[in-house]
Amino acid sequence: MSTPPTAHLLVGPPSGGPMPACDPCLAGIEAVSRALLAMSRHLEVREVLRRITASARGLLGAEYAALGVPDDHGGFAQFVVDGITDEQWKAIGPLPRQHGVLATMLHETGPTRLTDVRRAPSFGGWPAAHPEMDAFLGMPILDSDAAEDEPQVMGVIFLANKRGGGLFTDHDEELLRILAAHAALALSNARLYERSRELTLAGERARIAHDLHDAVSQKLFSLRLTAQAAAKLVDRDPVRARAELAEVARLAAEAADELRAVVVELRPAALEEDGLSATLASQVQVLDRAHTADVAFTADGVRALPPAQEAALLRVAQEALHNALRHADARRVTVTLAGTPARGAVLRVRDDGRGFDPESVRRAGRHLGLASMRDRAAAVGGTLTLDSAPGRGTLVEMEVPGA
Repeated sequence: MSTPPTAHLLVGPPSGGPMPACDPCLAGIEAVSRALLAMSRHLEVREVLRRITASARGLLGAEYAALGVPDDHGGFAQFVVDGITDEQWKAIGPLPRQHGVLATMLHETGPTRLTDVRRAPSFGGWPAAHPEMDAFLGMPILDSDAAEDEPQVMGVIFLANKRGGGLFTDHDEELLRILAAHAALALSNARLYERSRELTLAGERARIAHDLHDAVSQKLFSLRLTAQAAAKLVDRDPVRARAELAEVARLAAEAADELRAVVVELRPAALEEDGLSATLASQVQVLDRAHTADVAFTADGVRALPPAQEAALLRVAQEALHNALRHADARRVTVTLAGTPARGAVLRVRDDGRGFDPESVRRAGRHLGLASMRDRAAAVGGTLTLDSAPGRGTLVEMEVPGA
């Protein structure tokens, strides 16, 4: 195979001379740039795989594209296609196994370019409903963190059927090599992101389990003891028994409120699908139904924020609502989210509860999650302020800058 030409990819003048006019070159560079940007905008692994596949198909003018990520059991952990309808995909059947051309490529660290994939010695095992394919180009996605002498195949991009009936060229191969190199970075970042989310969720589960033990479990234990005392007093002291039963009812109501609050925190935030405003509105609506206090939410002029900022704002809002409904005996709680001129956002959670002296709380070692809220704000470059005093409620305000 001849050395792939790279003149199409020049971004500066050769040998210090003037840049030659080359509209196809610029068009190719722009196409590569669009493809790389499309991959880098997403953090979920499945979406990154889908973007890589669609970008490769569009960039090289292929009729079909696929990307397979192998598992350790002779199959594929993930397999994404582009150019095939849902009906065609269902007709093809189960995910392919690592056999034939696919298996050969998973053990190669270089490209595979064929004039007709059906004539390849390793061709075979394709379902009857599979579209007809001829011209073929495959490129491995190599782990950028692996040692140079031990490259690891993270996946393979497959392209088939050049539009117009031609063959894939040296230039196509070089473009796909560049795309695969950047795809490796995008896929690694997506995996790290999902791993960090898993660790965050594990930490949140541990915290919620702690809340369940400290609040609901202890409340239920008290309820049980009070009910037992009431049962013993029914015959000899009905008046005291009624008082104990009233206490049972009160404790049961508190336990129910606390349990509902924990359940709300267990709900997935769905920030990626719904956005911060919609997620907050949904959670406030649930809390308003679950508690006797009036809980309301308003939003005004809020732009989309980076995922980390939206997550921090959501968690601070949850913590402030938790404090207002569990500790403050508030009759009304308002949550507002507003955009700022600097393209950031400011969150305010205000309640009309009993309030407290922040300095006294700090000295007593009862932080009410304040340290956690401040840490969350600082982690995303924001600020958190708290205004409260006995008898006049509490205001928690968090502001984050624009992207």
